[in-house]
Amino acid sequence: MRPVTLGCTIALISVLSAAGSSVAQSDPDAVMTLPDTIPIFPLQDVVLFPNSTVPLHIFEPRYRAMVADALEGDSIIGMILLQPGHEAEYEGRPPIFEVGCAGVIIAAEELPDGRYNIVLEGLEKFQVLSEDASRSYRLAEVEALPELIEPSDRPLLNQRRQQLERALISVSPGIGLPSSDLPDEEAVDGLSAVLPLEPAVRQDLLEADGPAERALRLIRRLTGGRSAALTARPRPSGSSNGTGAS
Repeated sequence: MRPVTLGCTIALISVLSAAGSSVAQSDPDAVMTLPDTIPIFPLQDVVLFPNSTVPLHIFEPRYRAMVADALEGDSIIGMILLQPGHEAEYEGRPPIFEVGCAGVIIAAEELPDGRYNIVLEGLEKFQVLSEDASRSYRLAEVEALPELIEPSDRPLLNQRRQQLERALISVSPGIGLPSSDLPDEEAVDGLSAVLPLEPAVRQDLLEADGPAERALRLIRRLTGGRSAALTARPRPSGSSNGTGAS
């Protein structure tokens, strides 16, 4: 499978636009409020972060319906990771982690056979409180987990970002780093999203209490004897591939 990278996402957005896809036009000054109930899309290998994007190929009928309903509404979908051992309950409602990340569809193409290619942009973390079984796909009542950054938090966040970038260079000298113009939280979340990490590690990063703590956890994995968490295996493409969506 193709690794998910910023370049991959940009390329997919370009393809969708050229194909006449629907592309959400976001107002940079608008603030989206997470609804109390959202559709959730469980996968075994994809963790969405705030301030990051992921391309998805949707082909299961229940999740085609989910995307169609989302596009008719606020375009919000919650991504959430399946618990290990979910395969035995694949056709039902296998167990999921409690914390996920909601995203908004910023590009969508409906294919002639009803499948979708979409790009999801991470908005905000959430915790699942309960589930609603009224639809073919999974709906959840959620509580938003905003990651608010106060001005007094920014010096520490910037310091952690710099430490993280130095740690990355030390283990992979040729690695490309985010632009220095990118806000620190977006740089940290973007690196958490694209580095080749195991899903459980990525979930641990998502559950961190904000980007400064997320950066610290990643630094410790790179420098504290746990760099094996960075694997050579490319990150999956984020598609529902018959083994990862339930």
